[in-house]
Amino acid sequence: MKPWKPKFGPLSSALSSPMALITQPTSCPSSSWPPFVAAPRFGRTTNKLSLHDSPALLAPFAVCGGISSRWSQKNRNIIPDLAAEGLCERIDWEKLDADLNYWTRPLRPIQWYPGHIAKTEKELKEQLKLMDVVIEIRDARIPMSTSHPQMDSWLGNRKRILVLNREDMISTADRNAWATFFARQGVKVIFSNGQLGMGTMKLGRIAKSLATDVNTKRRTKGLLPRAARAGIVGYPNVGKSSLINRLLKRRMCAAAPRPGVTRELKWVRFGKDLELLDSPGILPMRLTDQAVAIKLAICDDIGERSYDVTDVGTILVQMLARLPAVGPEGLSKRYRVDVDANCGKLFLDKLSLQLFNGDVGQASFRVLSDFRKGKFGWISLERPPQ
Repeated sequence: MKPWKPKFGPLSSALSSPMALITQPTSCPSSSWPPFVAAPRFGRTTNKLSLHDSPALLAPFAVCGGISSRWSQKNRNIIPDLAAEGLCERIDWEKLDADLNYWTRPLRPIQWYPGHIAKTEKELKEQLKLMDVVIEIRDARIPMSTSHPQMDSWLGNRKRILVLNREDMISTADRNAWATFFARQGVKVIFSNGQLGMGTMKLGRIAKSLATDVNTKRRTKGLLPRAARAGIVGYPNVGKSSLINRLLKRRMCAAAPRPGVTRELKWVRFGKDLELLDSPGILPMRLTDQAVAIKLAICDDIGERSYDVTDVGTILVQMLARLPAVGPEGLSKRYRVDVDANCGKLFLDKLSLQLFNGDVGQASFRVLSDFRKGKFGWISLERPPQ
């Protein structure tokens, strides 16, 4: 396959080096690109590395629209050390996000907004007006995707404690990155594990200290002290009820590893000075960003009837194949199935024939279940925006 070269102009000489080829579009078929391959990235016409190209595209293959061109070892040696420049990780996440948006285009849109959420949202907005502090719970694997777009407008100037639950499922590097990101925004963040109780003691101390502040202000105004009110809010299945049970050291709220268990507001007391409001998970009425919807489905933060398990499983395989913590080798070693990083559906077909008599749905659910149980190790699906 011959590299693309312009017929005219002063750029012809600039494109004569192998390094320039990675920024130029390789010839692609006239038909549309397959939905589950890497989206093509066309960088700037320059001898420098394009920021749209990830290391996965640089060696040993350059992939464009499903067509690969092999690079010689000599050419690979001239690629700059991205890790040394501090760009490698950022480029990987940018490329992964772009591919994720590309993969979701041909899929049936994911929408989930059951009736109890609509009813709860109206009640919750009224209760938030009475709150002294709001504890917002997010999934540590996808903190941005589990952030309600209207939360800031609902809370106004009220004090907020941000809790990233399931800290045991992400790496120390991920925790540090998110802690730094939110610290720059002036947001207090606590990492927790509602199942094992990690972070609950710290959250309890902060909540009680806020309760003390509330009554100190009331006394200065000549008002009688009262129990401070804290509302616990967040997306479905991010661990709100489990965290409350850990705080109280007894099972006061129904909790289960699936979305939609809590269906009504419930007040519980935490000591003498603090009342907690457990609320059902809330979601936007419409999920306009389907890449966010896919992440919610992968992390089981949305009802399973709202999505096709094979589509979600396919995208998860392709994301895991691109993450250094797993990669094609990790998938192949775990399931003993050859992996094509550009086609998760092919991997699921092979896995279904090996383990589930050709049932691709069961194979997809198996991979999703393994991810949700943390069997792939510390895996985050998001990093802070740059």
